[in-house]
Amino acid sequence: MTVTASAYATDALPRTTVDTAVIGGGAAGLNGALTLARSRRSVVVIDSGTPRNAPAEAMHGFIVLDGTPPGELLAQGREQVRHYGGRVVFGEVASAEPAAPDGGGDPRFTLTLADGRTLTARRVLVSTGLRDVLPDVPGLAEHWGHSVVHCPYCHGWEVRDEPIGVLATGPASVHQALLFRQLTDDLVYFTRGNELDEDTRARFAARAVRIVDTPVLEVVKSEDGGIAGVRLTDGTFAARRILAVATRMQARTEGLDGLKLPMEDLPDNMGRRFSSGTAGTTEVPGVWVAGNATDPTAKVGASAAAGALAGAHINAHLATADTDAALAAARGGTTVPA
Repeated sequence: MTVTASAYATDALPRTTVDTAVIGGGAAGLNGALTLARSRRSVVVIDSGTPRNAPAEAMHGFIVLDGTPPGELLAQGREQVRHYGGRVVFGEVASAEPAAPDGGGDPRFTLTLADGRTLTARRVLVSTGLRDVLPDVPGLAEHWGHSVVHCPYCHGWEVRDEPIGVLATGPASVHQALLFRQLTDDLVYFTRGNELDEDTRARFAARAVRIVDTPVLEVVKSEDGGIAGVRLTDGTFAARRILAVATRMQARTEGLDGLKLPMEDLPDNMGRRFSSGTAGTTEVPGVWVAGNATDPTAKVGASAAAGALAGAHINAHLATADTDAALAAARGGTTVPA
């Protein structure tokens, strides 16, 4: 699920080559850009305005900022990046691919936006986030981020003591159910055709987690606009106010095929992510990745931290490249731009 955020004031796209292009303006991308801008690097964030957590009323589990609306956090982040000279451009990347390096072999990349504008950068930080894919249950998607939740650490306190139902999507749902059981005494596990072994059933019974094997037909809306419960294929109605679902998490890859970034499947068919190493490095020289695009379970704080680490790593690589270029110029009797 992706919800498009409102457009905001956008900066002009520079015509000169910048040190770093950041693709994605969430917590990871903005914090990476902030780190680079504070190191006096020219940095441009290309942001489509479609953050993963847009449906949520507030983000949680991030000290000091707990309870802050996601849109407010991002708006402040954009202004802070701009304060240090960085630019934030509202737009979508249609293509990103390596370009011919400079005369000294320093990498170059060309980004083309959906409206045809282009940007050339020495380095790229991919922080596009991910897309949550919900199971195809009628009536489920419209409640995503409100009465339909996935993370006990993001939403758990807010749904404590409510009648909660877990809609199983695979093995990960068992662990999810045990985490939500910590938050309520009234928990029902709808297997939805996913097999449970006897040991798991015994463990659920010990924690008073009720199991329903009858398939779920649809989610039923309540009069207040929330969830009243689910209707089963045998006509039975099971009252629930909250539904927890382990989504399939797909890294957002639109426009990035040209970078040829390696990807890998998540365990238990939970989705697909960009592969990355220390500080977000990838197998593609000059390209880093940070946030949910490579770490699907990272919350806002962890994504922001990963962006900062990647930004610092990029700056260090640029510093080495700048020194190499200066040394080559000095030995050749020429000068390089400061």
